[in-house]
Amino acid sequence: MITLPPSALTGSYPPLVTPFRDGRVDLDAYARLIEHQIANGTHGIVVNGTTSEPTSLTVAERNELVKTAVQVARKRIPIVAQTGGQSHAEAIELTEFATRAGADALMILTPFFIRAPQRGVVAYFDDLCARTDRPVLMYHIPGRTAFKVDIETLLRIAEARANFVGIKHAVDDHNFVTQMLARLGPAFRVFVGLEEFTFSMMAIGAQGTMNAVANVAPRQVASICNEMLAGNLAAARKLHFELFELMTAVFWDTNPIPMKYMMKRMALLESNEHRLPLLPATPELERRLDALLARTGLAA
Repeated sequence: MITLPPSALTGSYPPLVTPFRDGRVDLDAYARLIEHQIANGTHGIVVNGTTSEPTSLTVAERNELVKTAVQVARKRIPIVAQTGGQSHAEAIELTEFATRAGADALMILTPFFIRAPQRGVVAYFDDLCARTDRPVLMYHIPGRTAFKVDIETLLRIAEARANFVGIKHAVDDHNFVTQMLARLGPAFRVFVGLEEFTFSMMAIGAQGTMNAVANVAPRQVASICNEMLAGNLAAARKLHFELFELMTAVFWDTNPIPMKYMMKRMALLESNEHRLPLLPATPELERRLDALLARTGLAA
């Protein structure tokens, strides 16, 4: 495994939402969201994560988002491009474009729908890691992909490709976090992929979080990471409880439906537009989220 600087790929890396305007990706609004994240202490940005609705985007749209993020960030913070696709061919195209565009690292979704065998996922990552010189993370989200990785699979990929450096672990399995860090070493980058486990998994040794709540509370999520990485557990625990209801609100409907509504209410987005089959929040959900925003003081 390549040796990363101690601070590289650590901290809060929000998967940004994709703003739409009249059915089209609004790149100007996306640029403003990136500036907002940078101003609020976010450590890095994930482009085309689940919160970005990537399966509703064309390959060209996903590439434009990566290009925009790299240009707007101007190396002030790292850009991680999620380049997994519905097919190996699509993943190749996305991976090679993100590398050329200047993404600082890549995150690749495990193959979904086809129920790939473990050996097939080893071959998939072996091939894609060979196509880039950037650090590569696995995006492990069994609840959406129906694929749960084995520890031996991770070891085989890491042995084959030095640029395979970590994982976004979006599953309630703290034991597996311990296994990964014990078998692959503490330098293996483990990012928490389920919001409410940011504190507990980082206490085990995860180095950061890819947390949708940072779309609405970037400074607070970055602060949890800062406190955890500094060993200030009491301060981080306090932030964990302050943010806990927001973290559960991500799942009051399909992500990013709650996030986009709250961002509209906070004047971070002009509208909470989605693409089918996703739809905006229902009136009932709006009322519930409005009450949450009032309790947390986040409403515009």
